[in-house]
Amino acid sequence: MAPESESPGLTRRALLGTGVAAGAGLGMAGLPGVAAADDDPTGRAPERRKGERFMGGVPFERHDVVRVGIIGLGMRGGGMLDRFLATAGVRITALGDINQAKLDEGAAAVRAAGQPDPALYKGEHAYEKLARRDDVDFIYTATPWEYHHPICISAMENGKHVGTELPLAMTLDELWDIVRTCERTRRHAFIFHNRSYGLDQLRMLRFVEAGRLGKLLYGSGGYVHDLRELNFSDDHEPAGWRRKWHTRLNANLYPVHGLAPISNAMKITRGDRYDWLIAVASPEAGYSEYRAANMPPGHPSWREKYICGDTNMCFIQTVQGRFIRSEHDVSAPHPYTRANTLQGSKGKLTEDDRTTAFANRWQVYVEPDHDDHRWRLFSDYGAEYDHWLWKAGIANDADQLVVYRTMQLLRLGLPPDIDVYDSATWTVPIPLSHESVKRGSRAVKVPDFTRGHWREDRPNINSEQPAEV
Repeated sequence: MAPESESPGLTRRALLGTGVAAGAGLGMAGLPGVAAADDDPTGRAPERRKGERFMGGVPFERHDVVRVGIIGLGMRGGGMLDRFLATAGVRITALGDINQAKLDEGAAAVRAAGQPDPALYKGEHAYEKLARRDDVDFIYTATPWEYHHPICISAMENGKHVGTELPLAMTLDELWDIVRTCERTRRHAFIFHNRSYGLDQLRMLRFVEAGRLGKLLYGSGGYVHDLRELNFSDDHEPAGWRRKWHTRLNANLYPVHGLAPISNAMKITRGDRYDWLIAVASPEAGYSEYRAANMPPGHPSWREKYICGDTNMCFIQTVQGRFIRSEHDVSAPHPYTRANTLQGSKGKLTEDDRTTAFANRWQVYVEPDHDDHRWRLFSDYGAEYDHWLWKAGIANDADQLVVYRTMQLLRLGLPPDIDVYDSATWTVPIPLSHESVKRGSRAVKVPDFTRGHWREDRPNINSEQPAEV
C-alpha cells in the first residue's frame, strides 16, 4: 500500500526530488536533505501490542466529585492550585513537592478553602507515592520538564488520569511511551493547555469551522518571550532548571503555545496530520551575553555551555499539503508574542504585535466582508463567534477555564477536549527540531501517534455546551 502522503502515479519522494512540491506546500525542495525524509526512522510508528487500543473519543468515567492530586507547587503549580480550589466539584486530596515550605503553603490554601487537610509528599520521587493513593482520580503536574514523562507514566500505571503543563515530554521515546501507556491502561494523559482556551484562540477556531476563511493554506505561531532575567534567577525551583535545557538541546524548546491554536484549526490528528519537519537555528548569543553582563563570578551558570540557538524556526508540512511555521526565541530582547497567523483561501487572521491594546491585537481580512486591503479588528466579530465557555461567564481568563473545563469533563463523563495524540503531536517538534538541526537542517519525518486514526474526525475543543454547565 502506498504511503498516505503519496499521489497516484507519482511518489512524494519524486515530487520533492524534482522540486515540484514547491508549488504545493512549503516550497523547500531546494533545501538539503528534503528528499531523504521518507526514509527517516523518526517517523516510524510501532505496531500496537495486545491491549493497546486507540483512545480518541474515549470518555472519562463520571465523577460526582473529582479528587485531585497536584505535583509541583512552584510559580505555576501554586497559582493553579488556587484555580482548582475555586472550581466546584473538586477536592484537593494530595500535594507533592520537593520544598516543604511550598507544601505547607499549599495545605494552608486547601484548609482556607474549607477542605480537609491534604496528604503531603516531599521529595524528588514524591509523585510515586501520591499516585498510589486510592483517593485520587486526577493528577495535575507543574514540575520541571524532565519529570513530566515519569509522572505521567506513574499516574496512568496507578489508574489515574493525568494532565501536565507543557511539554508532554522531551524525547521521542518518552512521547511514544506515554501514548502506548495511555492506550494500554485506558487512562488519559494530556497537556493542560491554557492557551487553547483563550478568548481569541477559541474565537478563531469557531470562525474557521464556520468556513469564514475558506480552505486553510498555512499557519504560524511561536513562543517569543524574553526569559533571560527569569531563567537566570532563582525563582524557578530547582534553580536554573529551565536554563539548563539550553545546554542539552539545540531545539524549538516550547512549541505548543504557537502550534496548538493553528493545529486545532487545521484539525491535526482529526483529518490531517504533520508529515515532515525542517528546523533551522541561529547562533547562540543571548544567554552568554546576559551571563557576562549580569552574573557574578562563581554563579552556577558559568559552568554551563549553551548550545541552543537563540532563534529556532520550524517548518512543518502536513499530509494535506498545508504548512505551519513555528518560532521559538526566549534569549533575545523583544516584547512577548505568540504571533498566530492563519491564512485561508477567503482571508487571513493575524495577531498584530504592533497593537498595544491586547484586546485589539487580533486583525482580520476576509472576503466578501472586506475588499479594500485594510485590516479590521477581529473583536468586531466577537459576539457571533465567542465560545460558550466565554459566553457563560464562568471565568475571564484561560487558566481558570482549562481547570473548569477539564473538571467538568471528568464530572460529566465526557471525552477530553485535548487528548494524548494532540499532546504528543504538538510536543514532538522539540526532539525533531533538535534532530533536524543536528543533521544540517535536513527534513525529518513526523510520527503518526494515532497510528492511522488521524483520518477519523472526532470531537475537539470547539465543543457543544453540555446541559449541565
